Amino acid sequence: MFSIHESSASLCDGISRREVFRAGGLTALGLSLPALSRIHASSPGTAKHAKNCIVLFMLGGPPQHSTWDPKPDALDTIRGEFGPIATNVPGVNICSLFPKLAQQADKLCFVRAMSTGDNAHSSSGYAMLTGVPHAPMNAENVNPGPPNDWPTLASLVRRIAGDKHGMPGAVRLPMHIFNTDNSVWPGQDAGFLGRASDPWLFRCEPASPQFRIPEFTLMADVPLGRLSDRRDLLQRFDRSLASTTAGPVGQYDRHTTQAFDLLGSPQARMAYDLNRESVGVRDRYGRHHFGQSCLLARRLIEAGVSLVQVNWFRGPEEPSDAPCWDTHAQENARLKTVLAPTLDQSFSALINDLDERGMLDETLVVCMSEFGRTPRFNGRGGRDHWGHVFSVALAGGGIKGGQAYGASDAIGAYPKEGKVTPQDLTATILHALGIDPTSEIRDAQGRPLPASRGDVVKGII
Repeated sequence: MFSIHESSASLCDGISRREVFRAGGLTALGLSLPALSRIHASSPGTAKHAKNCIVLFMLGGPPQHSTWDPKPDALDTIRGEFGPIATNVPGVNICSLFPKLAQQADKLCFVRAMSTGDNAHSSSGYAMLTGVPHAPMNAENVNPGPPNDWPTLASLVRRIAGDKHGMPGAVRLPMHIFNTDNSVWPGQDAGFLGRASDPWLFRCEPASPQFRIPEFTLMADVPLGRLSDRRDLLQRFDRSLASTTAGPVGQYDRHTTQAFDLLGSPQARMAYDLNRESVGVRDRYGRHHFGQSCLLARRLIEAGVSLVQVNWFRGPEEPSDAPCWDTHAQENARLKTVLAPTLDQSFSALINDLDERGMLDETLVVCMSEFGRTPRFNGRGGRDHWGHVFSVALAGGGIKGGQAYGASDAIGAYPKEGKVTPQDLTATILHALGIDPTSEIRDAQGRPLPASRGDVVKGII
């Protein structure tokens, strides 16, 4: 299944090595298109900059201890069941649950002192998605809207760099980010920048045997010629409506134009056809929704999309007390059987695939989450929310691989050195994409604001 929704929620930034890519969906008479964030920033004649970005968002908050920051010398109530494993970089160890990624460590940078200081999914997620703290902090099940209407990173990039060739600059898939009560996190839309800068949301289940792209497949009785006739009719309708209505019509017309362009574009339709990949490549990524979403992200980047955000798939089979990476209970079992093998397979396959295709140097890959987990296990064999310190992994796109940047304390509870805030991460991603973090944007009142108030983490560039 695949559908496109014009809602607000996204995160990510990147930049396209071709130009921009845009996608849309049809409704009864017109087209219902999500707004997608586009990042295309070139910086000629300077140091290497990424042209694309893929963000892997680990919804729920992975434990830093059993991913990128193992603590083998801590008590077993802290270090967990799994010890460290040596990587292909001397002196850099990660959790033994990630043997494939351990062999890609020369391409990875592990940021081990990330910190939001916020222990709520919604508000800490807002900070990570926008680079701005939520007001108030530690607020769960909050909704989008003022005063927390800073645009998501993808929207910032789209506004600064613009869209090109009638295609969207950024896509998020296979679903938006939401809490157990189905409340949508703030920080996934364009906020005060307006709906025109919203990132697009593609709802899909790419591992499904019935995975098709009906929005990009013309019906047998609608050849391109008839599509052109319908487009002309809709344009005449819009012009007539515009004579009596002000405001949204122009934006609507722009969206419909983008969708018609996509429907007539073989390149767009091919980008979503995973059957064009070999069985071996699809198996390498993993025949699960996360793996096939990562593969789809690579295809979209190749087709010209600048930024793709892959959110961890939250299916109906997830345990209610510990969904996705929110491991409040039985963490060791969840990590060993479900979470770590999936991430290790898909993340490593993506890095390897980009490298083999000569795309890794120009594609920034960021594996991040809203926060980490408590240093000590709770009574249910799980860990609870912890925003004081956690880890982020980056690769490609001008990032200096083969290192662990910063450090947490002996039990993985607080930053010890090299603390990185969401503002700093946002500034660093923008910089890596060739976008000046101090680029000016304007809020709803027209006041000039910098895209980011953070500092570029120069040690990882």
